[in-house]
Amino acid sequence: MDRAARNELCHLPATELAARIRKLDVSPVEAVDAVLDRMADLDTALHAFCTPVPDQARERARGIAERLARGEDPGPLAGVPLGVKDLITTRGIRTTSGSVAYEHFVPDEDDIVVERVLAAGAVVLGKTNATEFGYSAVGHNPVFPATRNPWNTALTPGGSSAGSAAAVAAGLGPVALGSDGGGSVRVPAAHCGLVGFKAAMGRVPVWPGCRDERYPGVSGWESLEHIGPLTRTVADAALMMSVLAGPDPRDRHSIPCGDVDWTMKQEEGDLSGLRVAYSADLGYLAVDPEVRRVVGEAVAVLEKDLGCRVDAVDPGWDDPAEAFAALIAAETDLTGMRRLVDEHGERMSPHLVAMMQRPWTAEEFTDANMVRKSVVNRTARLMSTYDLLVTPTAAVPPFGIGIQGPERIDGRAVADTAWTGFTFPANLTGQPAVSVPAGWTRDGLPVGLHIVGRHLADDQVLRAAAAFERAAPWAHRRPA
Repeated sequence: MDRAARNELCHLPATELAARIRKLDVSPVEAVDAVLDRMADLDTALHAFCTPVPDQARERARGIAERLARGEDPGPLAGVPLGVKDLITTRGIRTTSGSVAYEHFVPDEDDIVVERVLAAGAVVLGKTNATEFGYSAVGHNPVFPATRNPWNTALTPGGSSAGSAAAVAAGLGPVALGSDGGGSVRVPAAHCGLVGFKAAMGRVPVWPGCRDERYPGVSGWESLEHIGPLTRTVADAALMMSVLAGPDPRDRHSIPCGDVDWTMKQEEGDLSGLRVAYSADLGYLAVDPEVRRVVGEAVAVLEKDLGCRVDAVDPGWDDPAEAFAALIAAETDLTGMRRLVDEHGERMSPHLVAMMQRPWTAEEFTDANMVRKSVVNRTARLMSTYDLLVTPTAAVPPFGIGIQGPERIDGRAVADTAWTGFTFPANLTGQPAVSVPAGWTRDGLPVGLHIVGRHLADDQVLRAAAAFERAAPWAHRRPA
């Protein structure tokens, strides 16, 4: 197989690649070798993978090929190569969480989602780079080189699932696993021209991340964190969800999923008459003019081409960013994290050290819970009238690496995290949400459309995303 054929193999959707492997049209060894060859060519510039495991991946691919030769079906992800975010535990593979405190940590167990993708026949290529403990939405940490955006390597891919997004966008595997406590799947999906899906809270169980009290930093965000897929197509996201979703007794928040059809039969559905609330800025966020333009054009597709009934709305809550930060701190092992800061603080991320050293009060934590309840209640009232809430995913296009965010947006001075303000409300409420490519700026940078559904209406979100994908396709667009 020549280089061009190998590269085309790397860009096949997971749905098609797994089907071809099961039919013996493509060998899982060929598929994995093609991606590993491409990784060798590109990842020295992108730094998507922080701990690749090529030998282990090839050995597993050979094992899947042997099963196929015996007439066995390895599963719905048969031979599909994928990356796993470095915050998600992998037995026998180093998992640093982007922190010097865990620089040499090798877990003795897989996260539930890793167990499930392996049982479904996937091939883990290695760990993908992430910000330290996931506490920011960019792509750099103190341990590894900064991950770069395949659309422009001078820019951030977003984060904290930075490496997972960069890998999929660059053809280093058709899918990857990310985690999302405030937008960390959806933001990098937007910045890299991908689909990033955060299911309703509890659909995808999480263990040991967020739940294992032995690991300060890793054990936080319990009521906010989700794990989800980054993919190039909506069908691939649904395929991944068919593998990932379902309860597990190790996660007390996990819920049944029998009410959701992950097979994407619903993608043939009609969106005519669907009630869509559209907010360009949630009433308080500064938004880059190019993002407004691209997302406005995408919303016009929903209305004019797909028949949705779109109303401009103001959801009616004040900016909950300070409350969100307090909730993160409240769910953090502050005692354990402060111990890590005492030991490693000079090498840790400055914004993380500052957050841990802040003298938080009980009133700040309880006030944050009240703000959360207000957002949940106002959202429930809004969604009693509308089927979907649509916004931009990120307030700005990708920006330069090495910073947390722009200090000014559309002429307004803002906090350096303000650009992520569209995504974390869905973590406060636990609603399903997806980012899909809305289009590209005049400079050729991707912009994300954020689609939020009603409580537990995961299938409605995917159906709307699939319909938009058919009306305004994006998967044929690749970074140069």
